[in-house]
Amino acid sequence: MKHKVYVPGKCAFTMLAFAALTSVANANLAQSAPTSPDAVANAIQYKGMQKLGAFDLLSELTSQVGPRLAGSPGADKAVEWGVTTLKKLGFHNVQKVPCMVNHWVRGDKERLTMISGNSKVALSVCALGNSIGTPSTGIKAEVIEVHSIAEAEKLGAKARGKIIFFNGPMDPAQVNTFAAYGRAVAQRGGGAIAAAKVGAIGAIVRSMTLRHDDVPHTGAMRYADGIPKVPAAAISIVAAEKLSATIKQNPKTQLHLKMNCKTLPPAPSANVIGEITGSALPNEVVVVGGHLDSWDLGDGAHDDGAGIAQSIEAVSLIKRLGWKPKRTIRVVLFMNEENGGEGSQAYAKFAVTNGQKPYAAIESDSGGFAPRGFSTSLKGDDLKLIEPWLPALARFGIMGVESGRGTGADIAALERLGAKGFGLIPESQRYFDYHHSASDTIDKVNPRELQLGALSMSTLAWLLAQSEPR
Repeated sequence: MKHKVYVPGKCAFTMLAFAALTSVANANLAQSAPTSPDAVANAIQYKGMQKLGAFDLLSELTSQVGPRLAGSPGADKAVEWGVTTLKKLGFHNVQKVPCMVNHWVRGDKERLTMISGNSKVALSVCALGNSIGTPSTGIKAEVIEVHSIAEAEKLGAKARGKIIFFNGPMDPAQVNTFAAYGRAVAQRGGGAIAAAKVGAIGAIVRSMTLRHDDVPHTGAMRYADGIPKVPAAAISIVAAEKLSATIKQNPKTQLHLKMNCKTLPPAPSANVIGEITGSALPNEVVVVGGHLDSWDLGDGAHDDGAGIAQSIEAVSLIKRLGWKPKRTIRVVLFMNEENGGEGSQAYAKFAVTNGQKPYAAIESDSGGFAPRGFSTSLKGDDLKLIEPWLPALARFGIMGVESGRGTGADIAALERLGAKGFGLIPESQRYFDYHHSASDTIDKVNPRELQLGALSMSTLAWLLAQSEPR
């Protein structure tokens, strides 16, 4: 996909100018909002960097709630935390938007043993989301290594009764780690289908990470109608390399897998919303959001506790400044982005039912690292709306906007309703070190980097709320 990148010119911003502007901003915080993009960003910067509110919010979410897999008690607790937090911060019209969510549970047994000759070695493993479990005795079979779905599909009859090991790595040559992830993740999502099509009894997938460690990474997989369901699990990079080396030495290597994960009936849950109601166009809404759910192995600090904390802080900052937007600015804490997207669909339906126009939407779901840009659904002449704002956003690390790149799974439905979509693009090199794993904990989050992302979202949300229609 061709990306068109707009990069702002050098921001003419000196320490002397900063001192003068912050002095003015401090004296006028409780008064009317400034009109120029640079003055808006300056006031948000001055107010927002005094206290790193996003990190405080993230600390609460990860310590008081922890992992938040959709349908779980943790997800229910997260919903209540969201309601309590938005009310405490003084948001208007705080409420739940109900939805039904997929409900998969991991269980308490995840064991993978590699058997080569008389040697038995335990490998680090975790079930993939939505996988069926194994029989209580597990599944045991010879293993065949492949590096792609296409390679698995060519195995034919020799795969029957075997376990297929998908060992296609994320491409380390890709500077953009999301591009590397996108090219490799098909093995995780569709590996079990490809394995079952050729008669295999299970699928083992190399974790979607570039980090060389012994921590497995989970994530959603799927089944297809008419194709037998086989269990699917991920193994760590260390385990994948050990297994690959052993298969080369002994092609008769076996795996013995035990898991007792299962899918339960759909469960009731909810998005959480709160807003600053617009003064002139209250039914035109600028959404700022992330997803409240997480996978169950870590605390979901980067994915997507960071986006939740940034979204709340971004709108809370505007409220603390005392500014009154023309359009409504609404925080949406979406439920179940990870395993079905039901929250996104429920919120879009809620907006339509209530006669609201989704004017714009900003999503943060790429980690809490230093901000680098925004992706956008805007193209062509529509990009002229935001070009004048780029020098102001540059102070937070925003180097440009990218047209033609996805903005976020949870706001895609709003874009289809006409919303101008934006996705925060942070620095990406460390994100997949932690993504969907037990390593996704708050100690991996830098408070200042997290806050800078919130400030860039706050500035963009305000400018969108005040902008003239195009």
